Amino acid sequence: IMSKSLRTLLLIWLAWAAILIVFQNVVPQRLLLRRPDFALEWTPGETGAHSQDDKPYLIDKFMNQQVAWDSEYYLSIAVGGYDDPIMRRIPIRETGEAVSQNYAFFPFYPHLMGVVMIPLSILGLTPIGTATLAGILVALVGTLLGMIGLYDLAREELGEDGAIRAAFYLLIFPSGFFLAQVYTEGLFVGLVFCSLALLRRQQLGWAAVLAVLAVWTRAVGVALIVPLALTWYQGLHGKPINRQVLWRGLAVLLPVAAYVVWSLSAWGVNFRAVEENFFGRGLFLIEDSWQRWREAWAAISGTNSQAAVYYALEFATVALALTACGLTLRHYPGVAWFGLTAIAIAVFSGWPQSMLRYMLIVPANYLVLSRWGRHAAFDRAWTLGSTLIMSILALLYTFDMWVA
Repeated sequence: IMSKSLRTLLLIWLAWAAILIVFQNVVPQRLLLRRPDFALEWTPGETGAHSQDDKPYLIDKFMNQQVAWDSEYYLSIAVGGYDDPIMRRIPIRETGEAVSQNYAFFPFYPHLMGVVMIPLSILGLTPIGTATLAGILVALVGTLLGMIGLYDLAREELGEDGAIRAAFYLLIFPSGFFLAQVYTEGLFVGLVFCSLALLRRQQLGWAAVLAVLAVWTRAVGVALIVPLALTWYQGLHGKPINRQVLWRGLAVLLPVAAYVVWSLSAWGVNFRAVEENFFGRGLFLIEDSWQRWREAWAAISGTNSQAAVYYALEFATVALALTACGLTLRHYPGVAWFGLTAIAIAVFSGWPQSMLRYMLIVPANYLVLSRWGRHAAFDRAWTLGSTLIMSILALLYTFDMWVA
C-alpha cells in the first residue's frame, strides 16, 4: 500500500511541477500587467518596466519566470559567492563599512545549488542559467521530500487517502508556487517535515541532523529545538538518566549549536548587520511589530485596493496557521509547537510582510485542512479556491510583482 501511495505522490508532484512551470511560461505570452505594483509603500519603485535592468541575476532568459526578488541573492551566492563584486553593498552605520546584501541569506541552499551546478554544467547554459536550473531542481526535490514527510506524519490518523490529500494541499496552498521557484521554501519544507516525521518515529539523531541543515537553510529552522526537546522528554517516561539518555539529549542541542556556530561566523555577524540596516527585521521586535500590524490592519479598509487584498491574505494565512496549530496541539504536539514558534518568530520580526510565504512551512496547516477535506464539499471548495488564489499570486510573481 505504501509503495502505491508513494508512486501516487510522485505522479502528483511531477504533474504539479510541470503544470506550474508551463503556466508561468504561457502567461506572459497571453497578457501583460499594468505597472507598477502599489501593494506596499516601496513596491512602485521596484516594479516598473525597467526595474530589473540593473540586476544581472534576474534577467538571464533561461527559466526567467521562476526567478524574482530573493532569487537574485541565491543565484549570486551560488555563482559568485557571498562577496560577489557585482552585488549591491549596504553601508553599516556602526562600522562605516559596506557589506554585501548576500549576507542576509543563509548558506545551505545556495551552496547546495553550487554542488548541483557541477553536473549541470555539461548542458552548456550560462552560469546564471545553470544556477537557476540547479536552484529549481533542489527546490523541487526538497518539495517531494516534504510531501513524503507530511504523508508519513498524517497517515496514522488520516489513512492513506488523507495523507495523500495533506501532501496535495501543500502543493496547492496559495503560496505553494514558491516551492518550484529559486527560493528556499522547497528545500526547507523537505528538511523540516522529514525531521518531524522522524521524530514521530523516535529517530531523534537523524531528526537532529536534518534540523541542523534546516537551521543553515533558514533562521526559523532553530524552532525545531522545541519538538526535538519535547520528543526527548517524552521518551524518558520515568526511566533513569543514563549515558544513552544523555547522548540523546545532546542530539537535541545540535540545531542550537548549529545556529551558534553560524551566528559567530562572518556569515552571522554580517547577516545581522544587513538585516538591521537594510531589511529592518529582527528577533521578537514586539513593540515595532505591533505598530506595523496595526498599520497593516488599517490598510485593509483603506483606499488602496492592492494593499487591502495583500494584507487581507497576510492576516488570513496567519489566522489559519494559528488555528491549525491549536487544533493539532493534542494529537501532534511537536508539530504544533514547531508551528507556533515559527509563527511567533515571523509575526514579531518587525514588518508584516511575506507572511503568506512564511506560513507555508507550518505543517499543521495541511494536517487540519486534510481532516476537513474528508468532507467532499470542503475538499472541492478548498482545492478550487486555493488553486485560484495561487494562480493569481504565481502570475504576479511571474511578472516580478510583489507577492510575499
